[in-house]
Amino acid sequence: MAADTFLLELGVEELPPGAIDTLSDALAEGIRQGLDDANVEHGQVVAFASPRRLAVQVARLADKQPDREIERRGPSLAAAFKDGEPTKAAEGFARSCGVGVDELIHLKTDKGTWLGYREQQIGEATTSLLPAIVEHAITALPVPKNMRWGDSRVEFSRPAHWLVMLYGKQVVEASALGLQSSRTTRGHRFHAPQAFELDHADDYLACMENAWVLVDRDKRRERIREQVLAEAEVNEATAVIDEELLVEVSGLVEWPVALTGSFDERFLEVPAECLVSSMKANQKYFHLLDAKGNLRPQFITIANIESHKPELVIDGNEKVIRPRLSDAAFFYDTDRQRPLGERIKELSSVVFQQQLGTLADKAHRSGAIAAFIANRIGGDVNQAQRASELAKCDLVTEMVQEFPELQGTMGRYYATHDGESHEVARALEEQYLPRFAGDEVPATATGLALALADRLDTLTGIFGIGQRPSGTKDPFALRRASIGVLNILIKAGLDLDLRELLELAASQHQNLPKAEGLVDEVQAYMLDRFRAWARDEGIGAEVYLAVRSRPVTKPLDFARRLKAVHAFADREEAAALAAANKRVANILAKQGEGAGLDVNAGLLQEDAEKALFEAVTACRQQVSPLFAEARYRAALDVLAGLRQPVDDFFDQVMVMADDDAVKRNRLALLASLQGLFLEVADIAELT
Repeated sequence: MAADTFLLELGVEELPPGAIDTLSDALAEGIRQGLDDANVEHGQVVAFASPRRLAVQVARLADKQPDREIERRGPSLAAAFKDGEPTKAAEGFARSCGVGVDELIHLKTDKGTWLGYREQQIGEATTSLLPAIVEHAITALPVPKNMRWGDSRVEFSRPAHWLVMLYGKQVVEASALGLQSSRTTRGHRFHAPQAFELDHADDYLACMENAWVLVDRDKRRERIREQVLAEAEVNEATAVIDEELLVEVSGLVEWPVALTGSFDERFLEVPAECLVSSMKANQKYFHLLDAKGNLRPQFITIANIESHKPELVIDGNEKVIRPRLSDAAFFYDTDRQRPLGERIKELSSVVFQQQLGTLADKAHRSGAIAAFIANRIGGDVNQAQRASELAKCDLVTEMVQEFPELQGTMGRYYATHDGESHEVARALEEQYLPRFAGDEVPATATGLALALADRLDTLTGIFGIGQRPSGTKDPFALRRASIGVLNILIKAGLDLDLRELLELAASQHQNLPKAEGLVDEVQAYMLDRFRAWARDEGIGAEVYLAVRSRPVTKPLDFARRLKAVHAFADREEAAALAAANKRVANILAKQGEGAGLDVNAGLLQEDAEKALFEAVTACRQQVSPLFAEARYRAALDVLAGLRQPVDDFFDQVMVMADDDAVKRNRLALLASLQGLFLEVADIAELT
């Protein structure tokens, strides 16, 4: 069976840069899935893309499906013949196979013998399968918003202009999006606008690069990264390369060329975050820092053309950025003319959620929660309340309305300008920490209190109106809020009871339609998020279940137990003790006895049960202070020493003795053993 390279290229007008990767990967996956479904052997399937094209290259694609033997089963022999003559069932089956009854075979199975038919099916040519595979893959693309062009009723993300389909040197005859396939493609819009033909599918990358198009997404991104770093080095500066911006810029150019421009130093009086947001959001520029980490009045732009007069391109970009930075400076100056405190009343007209009131209502509720938390963690109650009052005020400033990503950051700048305390100003920014997995948590007590209070208010409120997240729908980001609360409590080492916090937060809301059982529901939801937290920490689901089975409501304590059980699970004794605990749990569940009884040493008869009693008693004395200090790992290390006496007990002692008192005493001993482990987790789950 021969094989060759297949190439598909769909040429379009400039695609939305944020959609290119998704569309490109989906197209490659659609082709791969189609080939696999058709049972066509192939090598690596690679996606390529640029603003003006989506392409897929398939290596070592077989020229046909493999031949295969088809076996069909018909009626049973009993139903196929009567008095030695074929029945209508036999004749109908033969006709469906295109043969006579005498050409059918007998198929023997465990359930009897049946009429059957075998034929050799010749595999179809791959070139005859590809048109349908490609059409289906293109039709199934997750296009965010379709459009029509010209007088055609064809729809796609952007107008489509050419379609290349090559199998080796051969053009695969097909049509899609109103286009007929060919070997004709196009290069860079300005450097190589003329159409040209591809001789072979293997020539694609080299030909496109000769036509000023870097169609390999990764190569194009790395070219941009290298150029930006090189420009920064020339300017004796450090370039800040935001990966999301890098991806976006890569989706805007086919032939990247980095150029350095500058702006007036007077703009540096505006907070650097404002200037950076303007450069990134509006112009897609990379910013530069000096040796001290301060913003420099320079930027790097990525042109889509290698100009003979780059100074003109630079000049154009400098002219464009100037009014943008002027806007940022105007917003900053305008906002500072009014203290944040004067904006508190404006929050009364900004709705947080229709059933939960305004941002002013939320600030009032959060203030009570934050004050309580601040008191518990040794913070300043008055500062926590002041921070809560100001927490959302920057949302109604000109700067944040223009650049929403600056919420909190501008609150800190404006609060500092207004003479608010350093702690309050920092808390206004820290309330949004952590923003993502692995992000830092607030460093100040006021920031911790505010960050927790804001999330707890949102969680109880949204659950209280019946808007619990379902499936992939989580419009209020309650999953992120829950994990944020857990991370803050754990990373900051706050030994707070989640239930107590939720009860306080719930009590701040008035007339919640789902108030009954609200705290139980939110608590369960949040503790269930520990599964994801544990996974991020490399802790298995069975360890999570072992700890989740216990009534632990302090996240910091929950995390300590998780880590201790995770370490215990790696010990040699863990499997045996987990199995023993599972056995103990089953015995006690069936008998319903022993858990509330004390062990009577006088009723111990066998050496093995006496040894277990002594070991359990000794362990209890050792681990009690460890449990009190939440040193769960050390406690489990002690309990690991019970493996041998536990094994000996089950090998040598009959729990269900004829003497009822002896039986109950042995059950009490097992309950005592189980109770030691349950102080940490139900390790029976480790089985």
